[in-house]
Amino acid sequence: MNNSAIQIKNLSLDLTGKRILKKVSLDVEKGDFVSIIGPNGAGKTSLVKCVSRIHTGWSGAIEINGEDIHKLSQRELARQLSYVPQAEGRNLPFTVFEFVLMGRYPHLSPFTSISADDKAIVFQTLEKTGLGAFADRRLNTLSGGERQMVFIAAALAQGAGILLLDEPASFLDYRHQAQVVQLLGRLHREEGITIVSVSHDINMACAQSTRIMAIKDGTMIFNGTPEEVADSETLESIYETPFVLTPSPHRPLPYVSAGGAA
Repeated sequence: MNNSAIQIKNLSLDLTGKRILKKVSLDVEKGDFVSIIGPNGAGKTSLVKCVSRIHTGWSGAIEINGEDIHKLSQRELARQLSYVPQAEGRNLPFTVFEFVLMGRYPHLSPFTSISADDKAIVFQTLEKTGLGAFADRRLNTLSGGERQMVFIAAALAQGAGILLLDEPASFLDYRHQAQVVQLLGRLHREEGITIVSVSHDINMACAQSTRIMAIKDGTMIFNGTPEEVADSETLESIYETPFVLTPSPHRPLPYVSAGGAA
């Protein structure tokens, strides 16, 4: 029985005449929480955009739950996989409820209308993400952290078993970062959602993930456990800068800091 949620084989991608990804292979099992780390410009975002079919024209193979991604319609893909881009200043003219309701589109057809069940799922999702009191608020009245939670809620409303995120906590203050981290951990533990998250925060990645992969210059150079990546030599080979690992009484793995900082 195939237990792969996402299987990538020899994925290569060229953008504007430059090779961005070079024969990347990765197998994400159902129920995994995989964090993708690596230097800026390494190809991390491009990888998840290939899997979510934002980027096309790549070579190699991608399978979602054992099916060739090329054989899936956009609606079929959206029923299996949802994508949350980086937090940014996206102010769209919708209420929170209206925007999250759009996440139900893979389950609708041109000949069906929004059902009571769809609305119930949206309200349940808003409660699950701590946004119940925000249902009638317009997106342009929310903080960046609140909007990011709304985008995650819309992805969850799709009902897909795979969630892709591109640096979901970047540009957020500490409180909203903590909320995002706690929510993703709960979704993984309690609902068994398969999560693949691009992260620039090594400590956050180690604390959340079951596995970590690292991309450098478009090539996957590490694929292992948080315990294995929390090693100064391994991290230096990925980022080409020295690291210090400091034991912490509050976490099983050491705290990672770069550049010889204490």
